[in-house]
Amino acid sequence: MKTVNRIWLFLALITLVSCSGPGVQRDSGPARDIDVSLIPDAVPRVEPLSKWGNRSPYDVFGRTYHVLPSSRGYRERGVASWYGTKFHGRKTSNGETYDMYAMTAAHKSLPIPSYVQVTNLENGKRIIVRVNDRGPFHDDRVIDLSYVAAKKLGMHDTGTSRVEVVAIDPARFQHNTVEAPRIPSNPQPLGVLAGQSYLQTGAFSSRDAAQSSRAQIAELLKYPVLVREAAVGGKTLFKVLVGPIDGPGELSALRDHLMEKADLAAFVVRY
Repeated sequence: MKTVNRIWLFLALITLVSCSGPGVQRDSGPARDIDVSLIPDAVPRVEPLSKWGNRSPYDVFGRTYHVLPSSRGYRERGVASWYGTKFHGRKTSNGETYDMYAMTAAHKSLPIPSYVQVTNLENGKRIIVRVNDRGPFHDDRVIDLSYVAAKKLGMHDTGTSRVEVVAIDPARFQHNTVEAPRIPSNPQPLGVLAGQSYLQTGAFSSRDAAQSSRAQIAELLKYPVLVREAAVGGKTLFKVLVGPIDGPGELSALRDHLMEKADLAAFVVRY
């Protein structure tokens, strides 16, 4: 079992080392624009430590890093960077699938998972993300954000920005103490663009189940995969959408691809 653990850690670190270079110089965002103002922040919740990604100490580039026993009280200022399409669909340090459309981040020393509030010190924008990966391995960088998280902070074009990172204790988290996303009374599709076509691959009563399905589908595609909250028959459903997609030919090809690779019978929806 120790050998298996070492192999997994080695593979995870290879991925992290490869994404530790200058963000936007070697990476990019999606080809299609996403309205990130409609994508909610991560919601802190109590979770057990991941089986993978918490080994301490660990070495990268000949330097030793130690994982903190707890995120409580953590606060740090430094430079944030981001990673996008180059690593979209790859495994993170804890074995999850990296999704550049999810509100996640990589950190060198916080326990996985952890929740942090990140404030862009250059424009005052603030987000909450879930740490599920290791990196960035640069002396001046404190956190590596997903593409969507970076765009919400207004730093996706510059590649880096000065930030403050503050850990959140999920057990004590209250919406009135940490700024939370505003949800309209009639929820709109998260990141969905009006007048565009999408493929719906499923609808779930559980947000976690929908997010899990989204992550699995994101591994197969280079298209955005989103979760939309909707009220249906007095109940709340979380719909998994792929898109936006241009033209009937592209829709048909993608639908066939999902059926072949994932045995998913997707259907077209329009917003």
